[in-house]
Amino acid sequence: MDTTGTLDEALQRLHTSGPERLGRLTNHAPMAVEALAVNGRAAAVHSWLDVYASRLEEFPAGVEPVTDANWPSALGDPRRAADWIGFFGRQLAERPWLDVLAQWWPRLLPGMYGGSTHPVIRVGHAVRTLLAGESTGPRLTELAHGLGYWAARHRPVTGLAPVPGADSAAAALDAVPPLAERAGGFPDRLGRVRSLPVWAAAVTDPAEAHRRLTELVRAATHRYATHGHGDATMLVHAATAPNAVLRVLPALPRALWAPSVQAAWTASAAVTGMYAPDAPVAYVPPGPVTPEEVFEQALAHGDEHVIKLTDTALDVGDGQALAAALRAIELSEPLR
Repeated sequence: MDTTGTLDEALQRLHTSGPERLGRLTNHAPMAVEALAVNGRAAAVHSWLDVYASRLEEFPAGVEPVTDANWPSALGDPRRAADWIGFFGRQLAERPWLDVLAQWWPRLLPGMYGGSTHPVIRVGHAVRTLLAGESTGPRLTELAHGLGYWAARHRPVTGLAPVPGADSAAAALDAVPPLAERAGGFPDRLGRVRSLPVWAAAVTDPAEAHRRLTELVRAATHRYATHGHGDATMLVHAATAPNAVLRVLPALPRALWAPSVQAAWTASAAVTGMYAPDAPVAYVPPGPVTPEEVFEQALAHGDEHVIKLTDTALDVGDGQALAAALRAIELSEPLR
């Protein structure tokens, strides 16, 4: 974890910006700079932000304060992002962040699919930082922004018909039926997801839940190498969304681990079906590389999704995961 203060400086710089731009596109900067700092590239944080800055918008205006009494009516209302961020800022100023997270995680978890899963990913980055180091003001504020964005974009997925799955996460992802109609953006496609394979549905033991979620992150990351051409950007989230949940598990009561696995599976499987290519394409990386070399290539490329997938690939830590990161570099447009 960064001990230079650069991450806190970058977060303070970013907290004057909103969680989205153009009313629908996510501000990825807080997640990307956290990934840079964690992977030893704190010195590159501000220069990367200078390039990304044109994609930031001012922090939105509030509508009405969210309170303990009226929060249900504000849940899932994207107009209330500033209200929700303010609410969580007050909560985190008054109570330990672990207590706030434990209270709100089960309330927010059913709606982790809004905002193209970016809110839970942002929370995952914030929690990783808090678990690894000091609970500084900027890091707690970042958690407030992540939780507030999640509450504002809260969108459940209900009524899914189960279809036969598989025991392994990789085979279950292979069994995901592709959408027949793939036009439109993430919200439109998500509304057309009607069924998903069954996977890990009977898991109740927290240790087994952790193992299965780790397996899912590995399988989804590996799969990107051969399926990422279906949509180079959106299929990143099939791996990064469940990895965000995995990062949060150590901060949660163990009773919440098993339901977290099912929510993460729904997200990963839904993204897989929404953007799956017609057929996989074999991918052979150009040669042996170290994790440090792959992350350096991701930083040079600059795209925020490439940086975040590479960060997840380094968590997985094997050659197939590094190949997926290299494939993302090949498929994605560099940050300019």
